[in-house]
Amino acid sequence: MAKVILVTHQKGGVGKSTLAFNLAANIRESAKVCLVDLDEQGSLLNIKKASEVPIYEASKLGELLKSDYDFIFIDTPPYLTNQLKELCDLANVIIIPTKAGILDLLAIKSTIEIVEESNNGNKALIVFNMVKPNTTLTEEIKSHLGDYDIKVSKNMISDLVAFSRSILVNGVEENNKAQKQIDNLTKEVLTLSIN
Repeated sequence: MAKVILVTHQKGGVGKSTLAFNLAANIRESAKVCLVDLDEQGSLLNIKKASEVPIYEASKLGELLKSDYDFIFIDTPPYLTNQLKELCDLANVIIIPTKAGILDLLAIKSTIEIVEESNNGNKALIVFNMVKPNTTLTEEIKSHLGDYDIKVSKNMISDLVAFSRSILVNGVEENNKAQKQIDNLTKEVLTLSIN
C-alpha cells in the first residue's frame, strides 16, 4: 500500500507545490511515485506533460490509493479545505511548509490545529521553505513554533533559483546546494514515513 505524503498549509505562497514536486522527483528513480494536485489552481497539473513524475487530478486519489505506487505526494490548496482532516488521517507524513515571516506564523495556527486533531499529528513536520540567507528571523519564528506539538524539521530549504527552476527541469540535480538540502529533507520524510 502506498505511503501518503501530504503537503499542506492554508497560506498560499509558502512553496507547497514546488516542495511536493521536488520531494517526489528526488525519489522517482528508486521508488514508484506520483503527485496528486488538489489545488484548484492546478499548478502541478499545468506541468503534467513535461514532468517525469506522474501527476494526477484530485478525482483519481481513491484509485491511486489502491494502486502499486510506493509514495503518493498530495499538494493541497492554499486555504483550509473540508477534506483536510480526512487527508491528515490518511497521511503517513504531513509536511507543513512555511516561510519565516510574521504573517506565515499567524496563518500556520489554523493548519496546525487541524493536523493536531487528526490521528496523525505525530507524523507532522513543519519545514522552513524559501529561507532567506543571513537573517535571524528564521530562528525567531522557529522559537514561536515551540508552542505547538508539531516537530520542526532540522532541514531547511533555501530561497534558491534552482528550486524555482526545478519544475522545468524535473529536479534540482544541477545545483549541489539545492540537491543536498532536498536529499536531507527527503531522508527525514522517508524516515518519518516508516516509523
